[in-house]
Amino acid sequence: MKGFFITGTDTEIGKTFVTAALTRALAARGLRVAPIKSLAAGQELRDGRWVNEDVATLHVAQNLGLSDADVGPLQFREPCAPHIAARLEGRAIDRGALLAAIRATAENADLALVEGVGGFRVPLTDSWDTADLAADLGLPVLLVVGLRLGCINHALLTAEAVRARGLALAGWVANTVDPHQAHVADNLAALRAGLQTPCLGHLPRLADPLAAPACLDLSPLLPA
Repeated sequence: MKGFFITGTDTEIGKTFVTAALTRALAARGLRVAPIKSLAAGQELRDGRWVNEDVATLHVAQNLGLSDADVGPLQFREPCAPHIAARLEGRAIDRGALLAAIRATAENADLALVEGVGGFRVPLTDSWDTADLAADLGLPVLLVVGLRLGCINHALLTAEAVRARGLALAGWVANTVDPHQAHVADNLAALRAGLQTPCLGHLPRLADPLAAPACLDLSPLLPA
């Protein structure tokens, strides 16, 4: 299985946006890319179907003919932590079944972009979390840093946790969360110095991930 595990400094900081942008950018290089939202919590009824917005975004970004279930193998209705959402529905998060589903979708592609949920250490069961999921998959990690007050601390702690699991931090993307954040250049300089891994780009506030590939530098990823 080849690809990257995409995590973030927090929830709602643009992991799906970046994953969709990377999917399109890598596909433009001639690669067959499968974006996979490993777990998704929060659905709304659209035209008689329950839809998760993140899964829908990634489904639009891919061009392999994957189904919604391929892109989002485990989805829950309630927008909350996955272990809570699973309990509310009387469902279990099965480690083996989820890993098998992710790997099955990845077999359709040259590269899989497996997006986590929330930050790097979100509980999935009593004894398994998203850091364990990343370790089980064994993929190098891409970190999405949501640019806002506190992002340096959050990014450095996440990078430390990634490396503590024996995983490679292959790169990071700065995504603008707070358009009014002060001292952005100074924050980016501190992140570059502290993370010690390539920055793949600094994304401004964009409405459409299809516009984001122009802001990304994929050259550090291609050897990986």
